[in-house]
Amino acid sequence: MDWMKLTVLTTTIASDIVSQTLIDAGSAGTVIEDKNDVKLNQRPEGHWDIIDEEIARRIGDDVKVTGFYPLDERASDTAAHVREKLSKLSELAPGVELGKLTVTMSTIDDEDWAENWKKSYKPFRLGKHIVIRPGWEEYSPEPDDKIITIDPGMAFGTGTHETTGMCVSLVEEIVKPGMTVIDVGTGTGILAIAAAHMGAKRVLASDIDPMAVRVAKENVEINGFSNVITCKAGNLLEVVDEPADVVIANIIADVIIMIAADVRKVVKPGGTFICSGIAREREDDAVQALKAAGYPSLDIRHQGEWTAIACRRD
Repeated sequence: MDWMKLTVLTTTIASDIVSQTLIDAGSAGTVIEDKNDVKLNQRPEGHWDIIDEEIARRIGDDVKVTGFYPLDERASDTAAHVREKLSKLSELAPGVELGKLTVTMSTIDDEDWAENWKKSYKPFRLGKHIVIRPGWEEYSPEPDDKIITIDPGMAFGTGTHETTGMCVSLVEEIVKPGMTVIDVGTGTGILAIAAAHMGAKRVLASDIDPMAVRVAKENVEINGFSNVITCKAGNLLEVVDEPADVVIANIIADVIIMIAADVRKVVKPGGTFICSGIAREREDDAVQALKAAGYPSLDIRHQGEWTAIACRRD
């Protein structure tokens, strides 16, 4: 089958909004190419680089968000619909720098699609010890590396986003052997697997998207944690049946604000709520909601245009 590929030029802060617009228009998934991700995933000077600088050069300064649609009789209407929705984003997201929002269209077949995006997805480091390795890439680990082998499939979460990196760093610091963990909106399962690597004895990974749950289960099996991680389909906390030492939610600010009080009910006393996906413009709103929900101690982290917060329950 041939596919229509629509690529939108935008900014880092608006990339998730544009991605959701493309998905709402019928794309089964999106690819986000952001030079900032490449910079953040380089090793310190003097060490080998995980991602070649050529990738950053090819990506350019604009963030590119690409959606894929069947190349059929509805393709032209789909493209027009996407352009119309993009033209209204300034009303839906006032104050957000949206970038150019220009749209380019091309065609691609199944084999080219699969191979093209794989070329730019290489092993990279998150936190101190976690390394994300695509299943088709070789990697020689350093001492103390903990490898997460990932095949994203059609689920959200290749691990390259700043919010994932901050969450992994917090997981490394907070999750201790023997703890129980809940990962809300697990996507490909990266954060759940990271928690298992840190010694969690039991992890519940949930997602509202059945396809994401299927992909997460496959990744859990690939990484050998089927006896630790349970993947369930369900909306937010509806599949949670017992409290946990740590709850993780790397979603968006509005959802964090909405579930803050409910999460506190499933976090054990002394436990932690790790949340991210919070744009800096929404940080104050999220902090206010978390304090109102009863988290007196907040560890706030920043990376790029994003915020992550570790909330300790007394």
